[in-house]
Amino acid sequence: MEATAVILKGPRDLGLEVLKVTPPAASDLVVQVSHSGISTGTEKLFWSGKMPPFPGMGYPLVPGYEAAGEVVEAPASSSFKAGDRVFVPGANCYDGAFGLFGGASSLLVSDPSRVTRIDSTLGAEGALLALAATARHAMAGPNKSVPDLIVGHGVLGRLLARLTIAAGAPAPTVWETDPARHAGATGYNVVQPDDDPRRDYQSVYDASGSNAVLGDLIGRIAKGGEIVLAGFYTEAINFAFPPAFMKEARLRIAAEWTPEDLTATRALVESGTLSLAGLITHTSAARDAAGAYETAFTDANCLKMILDWECHT
Repeated sequence: MEATAVILKGPRDLGLEVLKVTPPAASDLVVQVSHSGISTGTEKLFWSGKMPPFPGMGYPLVPGYEAAGEVVEAPASSSFKAGDRVFVPGANCYDGAFGLFGGASSLLVSDPSRVTRIDSTLGAEGALLALAATARHAMAGPNKSVPDLIVGHGVLGRLLARLTIAAGAPAPTVWETDPARHAGATGYNVVQPDDDPRRDYQSVYDASGSNAVLGDLIGRIAKGGEIVLAGFYTEAINFAFPPAFMKEARLRIAAEWTPEDLTATRALVESGTLSLAGLITHTSAARDAAGAYETAFTDANCLKMILDWECHT
C-alpha cells in the first residue's frame, strides 16, 4: 500500500512524497482522507525547528493530527463499515518516516480505538474535532471553572468562548492584540488588553501560547483566581513571585484531549450546541502543501488552513 503524504525533512523543508504504508493488521481500519488541518501550535514548532525535544520526534516526519475521511476497509469485528465518515487523530503507519502525528496523508491505517465516527455532513469541519476536544478538555471535569477571560482569538480561543456560552455561563471577555482577529465574535466581546480595566477575573484561559503574557495576567485576577495555560509553550515559564503571592494565584496546565472529550465534543457538534462554522478561513489543494503551510504559519488572517486531499496529484 502507498499514500501521498506531507513530509517534513527538516525545518522549513516540506513537501509531498509517496510513502509505503504498513499493511493493515486484521483489526485495523483503512481510511481515505478527504481533509486534514494544519496546527499553528505544535506543527508550526516542528516546521520552524523550535520544537523542544519530544518523545518520538525525528525527521523526516509526517505531521498532522486533524484528519477527516471515509473508511474504505473495516474488519467485521469492528463497529465500523466501509463508507463511514470518521475523524482520525493521526497515525503511525509509514515506512521511512516518523509518524509522531501522521495525519497529513491521503491514506491512513489505524486501530479502530483511535477513530471516531462523525456526521457525514461535516465535510472539512470534521477535521476540527480534535481542537474542539482540546478546548473541551481544558474546561470540563472536576475542579474546573469556565473562563471569564480568554487570551487570544484564534481558533482555540474562539472554541473556548463558544463552549463557555454553550454551557450557559456568562459570556467571557476575549483579549486579542491583532485588530484583524477581532471579527467573528458572536455573543461575547473581543478587546485590546490595554482597553480592559478589569482586575478581578476569577478564571483566565491563555490560548495565545505567549510566555510574556503571564505577568500581566497575574495582575488581572482576583485573589485566589486561576490562570489556565491552554497553549503550548517552548520556553521556561517565568513570573514575579510577589504579585502572585499577594493574589494567591493558582496555575493550571491543560493537557491534550482524551477519547471521552472527543465523544462529548462530537455530541455537542452534532446536536448543534457547538458550532464549528467560520473557523476555517483557508483551504488549499494538498498538492500545494508547501505554500499552504507557509500561509498557515505566517499570515495573521489565516485562522485555520485545511488541506483538501481530493487534489493531491
